[in-house]
Amino acid sequence: MDRRHFLMGSTVAGAAALGLAGCAGSGSPWTVPTPLDPEVEELQRRTFNWFTHVTNRSNGLTPDRWPTPSFSSVAAVGFALTCWPVGVERGWMTREEARERTLTTVRFFHDAPQGPEPTGNAGYKGFFYHFLDMQTGHRFGRTELSTVDTTLLLGGMLFAAQWFDGDHPEEAEIRRLTQAVYERVEWDWVVIRPNRISMGWHPETGFIPADWHVYNEGMLVLMLAMGSPTHPVPAAVWQEWTSVYDQSWTDKWGPAHLHFPPMFGHQYSHMYIDFRGIQDAWMRAKQAEIPGFDYFQNSVRAVAAQRKYAIDNTMGWAGYSADVWGLTACDGPGDFKEVIGGRERQFFSYSARGPGDRDDGTIAPTAAMGSMPFAPTEVTACLKAMKAQYGHGIYTEFGFLDSFNPTLEATQRTLQHGKLAPGVGWVDGDYLGIDQGPIVIQIENHRSDIVWKYMRREPNLLRGLKAAGFSGGWLNRA
Repeated sequence: MDRRHFLMGSTVAGAAALGLAGCAGSGSPWTVPTPLDPEVEELQRRTFNWFTHVTNRSNGLTPDRWPTPSFSSVAAVGFALTCWPVGVERGWMTREEARERTLTTVRFFHDAPQGPEPTGNAGYKGFFYHFLDMQTGHRFGRTELSTVDTTLLLGGMLFAAQWFDGDHPEEAEIRRLTQAVYERVEWDWVVIRPNRISMGWHPETGFIPADWHVYNEGMLVLMLAMGSPTHPVPAAVWQEWTSVYDQSWTDKWGPAHLHFPPMFGHQYSHMYIDFRGIQDAWMRAKQAEIPGFDYFQNSVRAVAAQRKYAIDNTMGWAGYSADVWGLTACDGPGDFKEVIGGRERQFFSYSARGPGDRDDGTIAPTAAMGSMPFAPTEVTACLKAMKAQYGHGIYTEFGFLDSFNPTLEATQRTLQHGKLAPGVGWVDGDYLGIDQGPIVIQIENHRSDIVWKYMRREPNLLRGLKAAGFSGGWLNRA
């Protein structure tokens, strides 16, 4: 199971009424670049520099975390592949370097060994293991063959293949190898329960007993599976996916929306799919109740719910406010209890956090920063507030450290991870690739529409969207 997954509309005027000024919802492509606050641009550049600093130039693998010695996360590799064209667009990297880095990565995954044996392979049936050895690229430990992490790797590859659209032979090779890697993924092999895609597989024990069947980050998994020209799954998988939406619909934490507690569930698929103004059958029916509602506006509402949760702060965590907020899957202080101010508090290590779910006062900057397209004014305010209040402990040459916890200011315990910083509380010692990626990519989607623009013409994704019954807006013109 992906370590981040644990078994969480309005019109533009409605978004403004929720205090989310500046969120586009018409579905029209953003053709005019959006000016950025200098501090947002600085954050994007510093976070981009993290990927250039840590990615292995010889094979294109990006570590799961750094500076703690780490294996590679294939999802983080997909995010790095997405970052390189962003760097070219921003003038931070030459096209030549971006092309070389991308081709190295795509060649590596195209040629990496695949097979059912538990060791010596990078994947099986076209899928890749969640974690790979940074040097050999072979399966790390007993990690799972991951459908979602493979999908996020493919998202980065497919975007890069669209962006590198020149006549240069290496750009043609990027496009050819990417399609080959995508076409050999046997999506139909992982449908082991009726119309449900399994989260993964272990060579020792077989398929994971959990499927992509709750509203979360898995939308892109289903889209690429339905869009495959070689091993497609039936459109019924999307009907099955939406059949349980009523279980997720809630207004408990704020404006009514499809709720998934950690914020990454509202970001990951949105990094590659422009959901503005397009709807599936479920969303079209929902518009009778909420005019203009779509999956983009659902994420707008999820941001509003997270901010309201921080403002209400019913658990009394230090630091939560209208300008300091953000819960998602991230590192934490550890798995222990501590009495603070006469109240026993439960803390967690790496965990998927969200409103009402495993909230231990740990704030992850990526939860807000990766939500830039959904609430640019509020996210910018959050960035400024975090830097002003805690920046001396959490903001570095590579942007924000992964997470911090102002409530845990002191402990007699020996912390296994991170440290206590004066005036901040507990601070993580690492950056995580899967949390760094959304910051760069989502700021750019808000800023220039680049990732969305190229993915709006990606034929495999278009097939998937249309198989799922999406229509409207830019998709009708695609």
